[in-house]
Amino acid sequence: MASIFTKIINGEIPCHKIAEDDKYFAFLDINPVKEGHTLVIPKEEVDYIYDLEDETLAGLNIFAKKVSVAVKKACPCNRIGITVIGLEVPHAHIHLIPIDKLNDMSFEKPKMNPSSEELAMVAERIRSFL
Repeated sequence: MASIFTKIINGEIPCHKIAEDDKYFAFLDINPVKEGHTLVIPKEEVDYIYDLEDETLAGLNIFAKKVSVAVKKACPCNRIGITVIGLEVPHAHIHLIPIDKLNDMSFEKPKMNPSSEELAMVAERIRSFL
């Protein structure tokens, strides 16, 4: 059965897309821990990030780097924090999170609940820097 991320890639579930190429896809987290929180995924559905082929893993990181530059410009911060947790969705993914302090990346604090319109504005702002 396809993961929720595969359904997003296939257009079966809407998202606020940031970037896409033939192998990778980036979109906003709908319940971000910080504004600009972006998920970067391979289009290939593999559960655990270190089960990806080396070339795919390297490409995922290069794609994430390009996206992170745009996120940092669109959502001013000290840096873009990167985390791979991988327990919530069985599809390898990287979280890119604008941070100014360590606690900004905490998944234990209440998540934001932005409207679709707010997410659309953030996505457009990020895309403008790609």
